[in-house]
Amino acid sequence: MPRYLNRDRIALVAALVAPLAVAVVLLPFRAGLPNTSVALVLVVIVVAVAAVGNRLAGALAAVSAAVWFNFFFTQPYQRFAITKSADIQTAVLLLVVGLMVSQLAARARRLQVIAITDADYLARIHDTATLAQTAKAPDTVVDHVTAQLTTLLRLRGCRFEYGTLIGHPPRLEQDGSVTWGHRRWDVDRMGLPGEEVELRTFGNGRFYGRFMLDPTPGTVPPLQARLVAVTLADQVGTALDTAGSG
Repeated sequence: MPRYLNRDRIALVAALVAPLAVAVVLLPFRAGLPNTSVALVLVVIVVAVAAVGNRLAGALAAVSAAVWFNFFFTQPYQRFAITKSADIQTAVLLLVVGLMVSQLAARARRLQVIAITDADYLARIHDTATLAQTAKAPDTVVDHVTAQLTTLLRLRGCRFEYGTLIGHPPRLEQDGSVTWGHRRWDVDRMGLPGEEVELRTFGNGRFYGRFMLDPTPGTVPPLQARLVAVTLADQVGTALDTAGSG
């Protein structure tokens, strides 16, 4: 775990510094280099930062790339202003594409973490994916994942709430961390919080509900198990979305 924390810190620094450094390197070639080519180079930097770090680093790199593209490569130069509509479009596309690829790169990193875990984790993901494709009713997938989460995270209990967001309980996030209010909970040191933890379920960007996890005091589910739990919840979201659009 410390290795990943160090990588995340390095990635955050790179997110701020790397786009600026690349922009400065490209600056002498500004007259003969199309802005679209500059934008593509900066997108590559965003991908690299996100692959090393996490979603926050990737998003920060995308914003940093858009800012310095605006400052150095759009007229009037060395000002945070854009006068040409084509440059505005390129800057917006740079930001949007940068944010999108940062999400994909961060997710790829998460899946890589899962890939190096034991066969039990992989079997849970495979079985749930198979059920999601073959089940006639999404409730079957919900019940299956409820049981999976209970054993995977060693919970006292687990239930699913459809389409409700009442209260502000601790939340299991997509990267396996837990946030409570505006702060991050140190799961690896203290385990899950002593009250129900929500794990939200989305399908095709739409919120469908949340699993309410009732932790067992004294247990510390490892990061890999928490990432698998997030993946299982994603599969429920896919099943619910498929049923809703079918």
